[in-house]
Amino acid sequence: MLLRHVLYYDRVQLYQNMEQEFPTDKLKTLESVINRRIKGEPSAYITNHKEFYGLDFYVNSAVLIPRPETEHLVERALSLASGYKYPVIADIGTGSGAIAISLAVNIPSVKIIAVDISFEALKTADINCHRHNVNNRITLLCGNLLEPLPKKTDIIAANLPYVSREEITANSCEPKLALNGGEDGLDIIRLLCQQVGEKMNKDGHLLLEIGLRQKDAVIALLKGIPSVNEVEVIPDLSGIDRIVCASFG
Repeated sequence: MLLRHVLYYDRVQLYQNMEQEFPTDKLKTLESVINRRIKGEPSAYITNHKEFYGLDFYVNSAVLIPRPETEHLVERALSLASGYKYPVIADIGTGSGAIAISLAVNIPSVKIIAVDISFEALKTADINCHRHNVNNRITLLCGNLLEPLPKKTDIIAANLPYVSREEITANSCEPKLALNGGEDGLDIIRLLCQQVGEKMNKDGHLLLEIGLRQKDAVIALLKGIPSVNEVEVIPDLSGIDRIVCASFG
């Protein structure tokens, strides 16, 4: 990946030129890239690219790098959205816009409101919205969780910070704002649960990504919301409980 980045090659070009001598004018760039990687900087930040749900996203240090396990959230959101003629979806903590854009690309009739508290993250999301030609169906709003939403929505998808403060390593290159969920990792999720009743349409759905051993606490939070009538937990490919889906009635 790093070699392709330095040479501006795609996979096919790299394979076709494997026997060629490495260009001397690219050696300093390659050395710089390798040193950044040795120091722990993620490849996605070095190349400014990350694939998610079959799409290529521009990423930088202002946003969390999209993870494969989050694709389970997208899959469930797509399934739920099929029950609406013109679904309205909110993506809370949008970051690079990966969730919102993946949904917009796959649901032509959808309208999405993507929210983030970081203006720098929203600038990154805007780049990706234009890259994938969905900027006319995604509205980007800066604010705290559900507060910026102008109206109720059918589906709320939220990949919020859920890492406990103690688990965040000092040398993490990703933004602490996108990781830090407080003492037990659930501070931000608790705040969203306090707001969600006023922002969800009847028969709506809330999708949350969660971390290891957080399932029981999150289920208890959701069952404490009067309008929630069902809670389902979806494991990732490693068998870890990863997505919680709450249905409202």
